[in-house]
Amino acid sequence: MNKIKGIWNTYNRLWELSKINGSEVDKKLLDQVMFSTETLPPMGKEYWWFLSFDTAGDKPKQLMLLIFRKHGKKMLFNGETMEFKGNGKDQFLAVTSGWVYDGDRLLDLGDTNAIINIDKNEIMGEVSGHKLLISGGYPNYRISVGDIIKLNLTKSDTLQEKNAHGVFVPPLGMGWVDAFGVAEGEVFDEKFSGHSHLQKVFGVAPFGPFHWGRIIFQNGSIVSFFCLKTGKNSQILFHKSLLFIDNVNNEIIKFNKFKLKISKSIGAKLYWVIEGKDAEKELLMTLESHAKKTYCMKGGGSQTYIEHAVTPAAFYLKTDGKLIFLNHLGKGWGTLEDAYW
Repeated sequence: MNKIKGIWNTYNRLWELSKINGSEVDKKLLDQVMFSTETLPPMGKEYWWFLSFDTAGDKPKQLMLLIFRKHGKKMLFNGETMEFKGNGKDQFLAVTSGWVYDGDRLLDLGDTNAIINIDKNEIMGEVSGHKLLISGGYPNYRISVGDIIKLNLTKSDTLQEKNAHGVFVPPLGMGWVDAFGVAEGEVFDEKFSGHSHLQKVFGVAPFGPFHWGRIIFQNGSIVSFFCLKTGKNSQILFHKSLLFIDNVNNEIIKFNKFKLKISKSIGAKLYWVIEGKDAEKELLMTLESHAKKTYCMKGGGSQTYIEHAVTPAAFYLKTDGKLIFLNHLGKGWGTLEDAYW
């Protein structure tokens, strides 16, 4: 009976998020979603995901942390067996993982089958023997991994501060909340200062191939994109989004009915080319991949995620008679995610 009630509450929350779809999500709901766990039916999954860029230095530093669980007893995660059984209310086994790119090399924090505890405004666990903590409430959080990562997050100084989205077509659906912020602290005993993205995702849906990316520029402008695709190497893209946030002119430029193409150029270095065009707008961006981290999941649905630490090598946006180039935006830092079955 308690499990049925829990699943019903999960579906209710998906329905609630599907009605918001935007930045008008209030603090109470954002905190409720961020600091709670769901009862997962078949195909159910949830994860917490944290991404941060150091935008103060000359090198493109960034880090990522992940807490992941799914319906079922276990799965293979990067070749290791990970279990998902629950130990009680707001306590469960999950996968924790992370990496840091220091501008020269990627430092892998490893994968751990960790016990996660959620208590009010705290998520506690471990990564490879280091205590993992996410605590606080919108817009102020603390993120730490032992003595390796110690960051304080405050309200974003860009136009993108928070978001909630949901897609609900019973019995399937996905919902998520985002908190964007300023990050200050230390990573591997070095000062870290930049921008952050804390996200909680949950839902009931099969795995699927997609591309996702988010780039933030020196002047605070942001470009983000997402698309589902029909296969690993397919150019048939659907459920597309493309957004440019002009932080200088206080303008959000959204592509509506548009064509999107995402391709790779492999030579001495790997480049991703993103092209978007609708009747009035045109965007062309080239991203250089400096490092990558692969997450491979098998069992109860298989999926491979490749995280690329990228910087823009070229940028062009045409909209309303206005042209924006990379030299107008300054340096950029970002991540591109390539996921497939």
